[in-house]
Amino acid sequence: MIMQPTSEAINYPERLSDERAFKYPVSVKGVLVHSNRVLLLKNERNEWELPGGKLEINELPADCVIREIKEETGVQAKVLRPLFSYIYWVAEVVPVLIVPFHCECQDFNTLVLSHEHKEIGTFDISELDSINLPEGYRRTIRHAIS
Repeated sequence: MIMQPTSEAINYPERLSDERAFKYPVSVKGVLVHSNRVLLLKNERNEWELPGGKLEINELPADCVIREIKEETGVQAKVLRPLFSYIYWVAEVVPVLIVPFHCECQDFNTLVLSHEHKEIGTFDISELDSINLPEGYRRTIRHAIS
């Protein structure tokens, strides 16, 4: 016998009234590692972060990360695989769903800094613990290279 869920079990009224779910920002990020170096960008909070950005309506996450990497760094990337998504709290106030992908590129020879960031850089994997990098990005990079 197959059990059908009841409206009490699903709790539709509460789920539908939770307006936060409809305003939850999604940021798609790319982990680009070449020759044991990872590509990072410095944001306005002086944190290093992965390239990527806001998922647009009707845009696939993999397409978003390719577009954002190109816009922010000038690098043409290719998606290899999705990584584990997680919640990041911007300034401990705004929750953002981070959807990361492991990506690849030919090299880092043609990096271009966009107006969206303060700096662009590549860092040896061994340097991750010594730079101002949110822990979620650090874990994501380590997951990509494992």
